[in-house]
Amino acid sequence: MKITSAEFICGAENKKDYPPTRVPEIAFAGRSNVGKSSMINSLLGRKSLVRTSKTPGLTRKINFFSINNSFIFVDLPGYGYASVPMEIRRSWAPMVNTYLTERKELAGVVVITDSRREPTEQDESLIEFLQFQGIPFVVALSKADKIGHSDRAALKGTLLQKWGDSTPVEFFSAVTGLGRKELWRRIIGLMANRRALTDNNRTIVTNSEE
Repeated sequence: MKITSAEFICGAENKKDYPPTRVPEIAFAGRSNVGKSSMINSLLGRKSLVRTSKTPGLTRKINFFSINNSFIFVDLPGYGYASVPMEIRRSWAPMVNTYLTERKELAGVVVITDSRREPTEQDESLIEFLQFQGIPFVVALSKADKIGHSDRAALKGTLLQKWGDSTPVEFFSAVTGLGRKELWRRIIGLMANRRALTDNNRTIVTNSEE
């Protein structure tokens, strides 16, 4: 994927603040400090489009980024970081749930987990939620340069046994670029499926009107 433009659109806490666009959206979700911002910047070939920090939990809104003026990356607040005030953490769940279940432009979710650690309870809950809601997703195992090839193969086998053989799983490293092309392939596939579904719905509506 050749990136010609990548721009921040807005940060939203409520549905009314979502950008009024009609292009596919790919959301990125994961535990704070899992490397979400670094992954997005790496995919886009940018150093600091999405702010990274040594202090996790800084993303407190749903942030929208226009890519190539043809699709949008959505950075969801990181979860599971204890130092974020409880009242803020409690506000994230309904904010994110509303986006995931009601945003018609959502094409899929990149669920980011740390390849060096077992998926957390929050990771498991998110994946179960997406499966239950029928929301397409891909699991991206970050920081994969930190583990060996055999460890990657064993981890992938374990996760597929847990989540099902059809679960899309890709390893990724923002440092080395490992898995960048593969993850882009998954993202493009999610957007293509969304566009096809939208076109089919338009055809059905047009035919019913006739």
